Amino acid sequence: MSVLVSGASFAGLSAAYWLAEIGEQVTVVERNPAVRRTGAPIDVRGDALGVAADMGILDAITANRAKTAHRTAFTTWVDAGGKPIGALPTEAATDSADDIEILREHLVDIMHAALSPDVEFVHGDWIADVDDVGSAVEVTFVHGAPRRFDYLVGADGMHSGVRRLVFGPEADYRHHLGAYMVIVPLPAGTGVATQSVMYNTPGRSYGISDFTDLVIGYLSFRSPEIEYDFHDVEEQKKIAIDALGDDPNWYVPMLMEHIRESDEVFFDSLSQIRMPGWSRGRTVLVGDAAHATSPLSGRGTALAMLGGHFLAKELQAAAGDPVSGFAGYEKRLRPYADRAQDGVPEALGFMLPATAEALAERNRRFPVDPRR
Repeated sequence: MSVLVSGASFAGLSAAYWLAEIGEQVTVVERNPAVRRTGAPIDVRGDALGVAADMGILDAITANRAKTAHRTAFTTWVDAGGKPIGALPTEAATDSADDIEILREHLVDIMHAALSPDVEFVHGDWIADVDDVGSAVEVTFVHGAPRRFDYLVGADGMHSGVRRLVFGPEADYRHHLGAYMVIVPLPAGTGVATQSVMYNTPGRSYGISDFTDLVIGYLSFRSPEIEYDFHDVEEQKKIAIDALGDDPNWYVPMLMEHIRESDEVFFDSLSQIRMPGWSRGRTVLVGDAAHATSPLSGRGTALAMLGGHFLAKELQAAAGDPVSGFAGYEKRLRPYADRAQDGVPEALGFMLPATAEALAERNRRFPVDPRR
């Protein structure tokens, strides 16, 4: 059967790999004009490690794990002068010692190398319309000629165009968690070598994480929903600087300067996608398009890898009945997604305390020296 996968991040790559493995003719369409390799490090954990082993890529992932072995904590919290005042133990933020943190660029390259050469990629285009005619889906593209596929997989992220076209407006499914996140690459040597360090004020966080090969700034702030253009990076930078830039302490002025000057700023709402069902007719959603958990869960990549695997296995078992296969996939994956989403409110509470009282309580709960 022919399948169109919309989106070439980890959910799309996982779906493409496993669908090709069961013999489907796979086409991947991706809005970005080239492979996107930039971004923050991500985690492969839990049952996704087994999926990676089945793909034959676990050894490569392990060999390319991020260089965080020298960290004294998952994150160390500091005051305005940089003095440590609290620390989140590594075991409080991971599932097990087997979890692997890896730079995004490395996992992208590893997954691309594992793909069948028969997988077709179309970059610089995206879906304009979808018509489910019962026996197939007829897809209109913004640039390319219309094409017909046996089914469609939406793997195009939290702001999924496929979900909007087939299931309805994003506002029906996206639940804003009351905060926004900013990620920006920083020069080597910024912050504390090999460590992840964060400075908080009520409702704001400013973090620098050194992975040796990469230094990333992580910032966030509490706010009601803000209307902005998801594709206008300069507008997003202004929102971030207006919300975070008036604090003269720690590395805040430097972080604002890099946000202002960088071409690789990521800005988005901390939100979750909650849907009553992940498929409709011959269209199914995977990854953040179906069940975005927010970056605070640390499980988005693992869910993406599991989702592609479960989808292909259930479609194979359904023997040519996509609707039945979609239902089986959702039944298997939903408990994992629910667990990941349910843990986020607690993480938001201690990573981004809303008040001075909550901030002090967080530091008492996670002291620098746990023997105190």
